[in-house]
Amino acid sequence: MPNATQQNFIPHESAFTPSHGRERKGLADLLVLIGVVLVVASVALAVGVFLYGEFLKKSTFSKLDQLERAKAAFEPSLIEELTRLDDRMQAAGEVLAAHIAPSAFFKMLEQTTISSIAYSSLEFEMMEAQRMSIQTAGVAGSVNAIALQADLFAKGGMITSPIFSNINRQADGVHFDLSAHINPIAINFTQLLSVPGNFTPAGTLPETNEMPQESGGPFGTPSGEEALEL
Repeated sequence: MPNATQQNFIPHESAFTPSHGRERKGLADLLVLIGVVLVVASVALAVGVFLYGEFLKKSTFSKLDQLERAKAAFEPSLIEELTRLDDRMQAAGEVLAAHIAPSAFFKMLEQTTISSIAYSSLEFEMMEAQRMSIQTAGVAGSVNAIALQADLFAKGGMITSPIFSNINRQADGVHFDLSAHINPIAINFTQLLSVPGNFTPAGTLPETNEMPQESGGPFGTPSGEEALEL
């Protein structure tokens, strides 16, 4: 007896089609939603940037306006006058800082020259602000007086590298030539003004009525002209 029921193992296609359609539709909706969110976010960001730029412009204009009002509160003529005065004061300060006071050198020379020495000539040379020198000739009572004078110059600090040359004993005394450099700081006008109470440069001897004595010599040599034979 033939079997009336025939089994078919091939699945029916219509059973799975609705499920795949729903998945595709859900994915498309998700992509559309993401696109809408991105568009909205982009528009919101662009609007925010535009509004922030407008805010910065308004803030800048406001601050400039405040600055102009503050500037107008001062007198422009007074500002220009004060500016010119400041420029002049700075220029005067530069000139004063480079100014020298030769009178301080002559005062030092007066205070430190011993009584048995006389100068017959003096040349003051200034090549530049930091290079000054002197050339002088004079007569001393003895060779010891020259040695003592050299020691006093060295201790004073204003005359540097004193060189006594052409020492020659004659009837009226011991003739000599002197060449030396001048310490520019010691005769700087500003530096001298910084000394409170007087105009005397540091390192010079105080003013007294007693002049240094030449006897004995500064280096332990015996007094008198026997100390050095020319």
